Amino acid sequence: MAAAAEEHGAGLKSPNDALNVMDFEEISRKVLPPAHYGYLATGVDDDTTLHANREGYKRIQLRPKRMVDVSGRADCSVELFGKKWETPVALCPVGSQNAFHPEGELAVARAAGAKKTLQILSTMTTQPIEKVAEAAGPIWYQLYATSRWDVAEKLVRHADRAGCPVLVLTVDLPVGRNTETLERMKRTDTRNCATCHPPGGNFYGRKRMFEGIDMKGVTTYQPAMTWDLVRRIKDLTGMKLVLKGIETREDAVACCEHGVEGIIVSNHGGRAEESGRGTIECLPEVLDGVAGRIPVMVDGGIRRGTDIFKALALGARAVGVGRPYIWGLSAFGQAGVERVLEILRVELELVMRQCGARSIEEIRPSMVRSDLKT
Repeated sequence: MAAAAEEHGAGLKSPNDALNVMDFEEISRKVLPPAHYGYLATGVDDDTTLHANREGYKRIQLRPKRMVDVSGRADCSVELFGKKWETPVALCPVGSQNAFHPEGELAVARAAGAKKTLQILSTMTTQPIEKVAEAAGPIWYQLYATSRWDVAEKLVRHADRAGCPVLVLTVDLPVGRNTETLERMKRTDTRNCATCHPPGGNFYGRKRMFEGIDMKGVTTYQPAMTWDLVRRIKDLTGMKLVLKGIETREDAVACCEHGVEGIIVSNHGGRAEESGRGTIECLPEVLDGVAGRIPVMVDGGIRRGTDIFKALALGARAVGVGRPYIWGLSAFGQAGVERVLEILRVELELVMRQCGARSIEEIRPSMVRSDLKT
């Protein structure tokens, strides 16, 4: 099958032609239908938080360290819950990936496996969790708790049976959201949306994780989510529990008090609430609340190896990327995802050596200057 980028004459003839991950965004915009690209590109309200995610990194400066022997390759590997990964970059959960490429999550899984990269699979996967895990190796499973406990229980048990070592509970979408950019782009889409979204149809019927589950009256959102849900999940499974969507010191402290084993500082890529704060701006206070007790990751706005380095220097254990690898998937399938991961690794290794860090463990807060306060 020819790559979508080549079929549409979108500029790059090969993923190797890309100089940075943003090169894939232009292709993604050209090859995807407006509604699909809008789903990927949207924030909420004025997209202020979406842009804040990116802008936050521009206010952090590097402090290069000289006279260090960096003649060898930098060791970019990192350990998370006893598993070693080649880089500190995780592929964030993105739903409905068949909308971006016919092989969807399977193409991503093969890329993750080839690059020894952590993949976090969305509840809204369009490919079976077992096939994704087989292609990628150990994957983490992201959970939308839904509005009914029996549904959440079935999803957790399914992920457990599939061998997922870590459950990532998304907590930043307890209610709906105002995705204006998506809605505006949908209005320019001339396709018959009823083909994929029939009026009154079963939205969940097309999502693999909900097969065989009665979804009548169920919504993805859980407005009644409390710390009791964390307790019930921990009583249900031996998987490590990570909360995705924590942005404040107070919630970070509460995570530790309720036995949560990891945190992903996230605002859903600027797609949850319009807080106006980038996740890198939230990271210091979350780390302050955790006080080293559990690992903290961060996602949102990461486009360069320097961004990864800055997040690690501030104290993150690892980072997550979402849109960049979906841009690569849209354009070139598995090869596009692999190229995105390759670019980020090369950029990260370069800045590590420039700052005198020969391994992730050698990255220090003194290697950056930031006006971010805890």
